[in-house]
Amino acid sequence: MIIIPARLASTRFPQKVLADIGGLPMVVRTAKAVEHLDRVVIAADDEKVIAVCKEYGIEAMLTSTTHKSGTDRIHECATILNLDDDEIIINVQADEPFIEPEVVEMLISKLKNLQKIDEPFIMGSCYNSINADSAKDPNLVKVVLDSDNNAIYFSRSLIPYNRSGRANYFGHIGIYGFSKKSLKEFCNLSDAPIEDIEGLEQLRAIYHQKKITMLKVASTGFGIDTKEDLRRAIEIFL
Repeated sequence: MIIIPARLASTRFPQKVLADIGGLPMVVRTAKAVEHLDRVVIAADDEKVIAVCKEYGIEAMLTSTTHKSGTDRIHECATILNLDDDEIIINVQADEPFIEPEVVEMLISKLKNLQKIDEPFIMGSCYNSINADSAKDPNLVKVVLDSDNNAIYFSRSLIPYNRSGRANYFGHIGIYGFSKKSLKEFCNLSDAPIEDIEGLEQLRAIYHQKKITMLKVASTGFGIDTKEDLRRAIEIFL
């Protein structure tokens, strides 16, 4: 199951999810990139998004306007859909129109393997290697890993600090996966101070000592976080 949270009332970039990307609204282009993999549902906060998705034959449902995060929004959607507790749910961000389907497939496979070994909490995401210049961008979230490829910390800052001169930097890719049971557990956790400080909801899991399995992928896709990103995306289709 793939659920795409689409918040029209974005504070930093209003109506970003409906921005035109090569003749398609951003959220529609994102959905079409992965619709052949599994059932895709858009979890929207505005009827305008629902209408646009319907126009392009994309399933969508209206969710609350008060959700703090996209993960809370997909949890509401999963609850309305009455999905089984062991259903793997992939949260693809609406502003990732260049997400590679093979990345989604790899994450699904990884999480299903965790289910087979009865991991108590199943949450995963992806990362790739980035250079030092890219790591300085606060819009590109960095992740530090432990020896088992679980996330230790995510930050908008450049981490780790390169005192030795030998640092490697890993960029977080905006895709998450959960079992339905773990998604519910995550959304029932109390908010963490660090998630508000960084503006990164995944830090809630780390704060409450939950594992986030990280999968290294070779991805050239990029999210649309700024108007400069949007211009770059549009140029690809010119």
